[in-house]
Amino acid sequence: MIQRLRNELRDAVRSRVAGEDAEARAQEIWAKPGARAFTESDPIWRVHSDASMFAGGIRALLLQALHPLAMAGVAQHSGYRSDPLGRLQRTSDFIAQTTFAVREDADRAIRIVKAVHKRVVGTAPDGREYSASDPHLLLWVHVAEIGSFLVTHQRFGAVPLTGDEADQYVAQTAATAEALGVVRAPRSVRELNQVLDSYRPELCSTPESVDVARFLLLKPPVPLVARGGYAGLALAAAATLPPWALSMLRIPRLPVLTPVVGGLAGGLAVSTVRWIMTAQPRPRPRQDA
Repeated sequence: MIQRLRNELRDAVRSRVAGEDAEARAQEIWAKPGARAFTESDPIWRVHSDASMFAGGIRALLLQALHPLAMAGVAQHSGYRSDPLGRLQRTSDFIAQTTFAVREDADRAIRIVKAVHKRVVGTAPDGREYSASDPHLLLWVHVAEIGSFLVTHQRFGAVPLTGDEADQYVAQTAATAEALGVVRAPRSVRELNQVLDSYRPELCSTPESVDVARFLLLKPPVPLVARGGYAGLALAAAATLPPWALSMLRIPRLPVLTPVVGGLAGGLAVSTVRWIMTAQPRPRPRQDA
């Protein structure tokens, strides 16, 4: 009975993250024969297949929203409110394709996203023009995302990376970032943190970023029955943000957002998701041609 419930929960989570055709997509990504850029022993494989990615994804969206030009692109071109699950599914599919799929499928996913980026142009509320293909903006989106995945993995992952592995993870993510248009992506944790710090003067609180934070933390796009689990993941995401980011997003520094309390709640939520998602092992990747 417990196993059946676990399977049902796994299928429900997968359908929301990967879409109704989640099983078919998993087979295409994992079971398709051919050469892949990474193997199961690579840090990028370990990070991107861990349940801590759920918290990392929420954290990345919160952090990315603090750049007014990136936020303008999301607000004006993304269906994060009207179709939040669709946006989540497209993002998760891109990460899966570029990490686990055969090389030709990963390359095709990159070409598709680059074509979409060319259409994402406009004017931010402050009057500045933006383009999703702008290398500077692409770099911010990349480091906010990768930094969030790494922070939540080191805090909540099943097996945290060593210092050398963390550097290797950052380096392994650089290839996809540069294929999308980033001029030079960081290749170590030190470089990653330096780039993140360099964007601080460009970040600010806007009505749109505060709205995103409230949407993700208070009005999440999940059914009522899943709100408890999502709340734990959201706590994990918010509790790992730096104090200045919480302040900009107008997120009160409540006791539940302290590293200790938020970490305990987040750790429990991530562990629960990990238990659910490992109810049935995924297909083993095929390396043969």
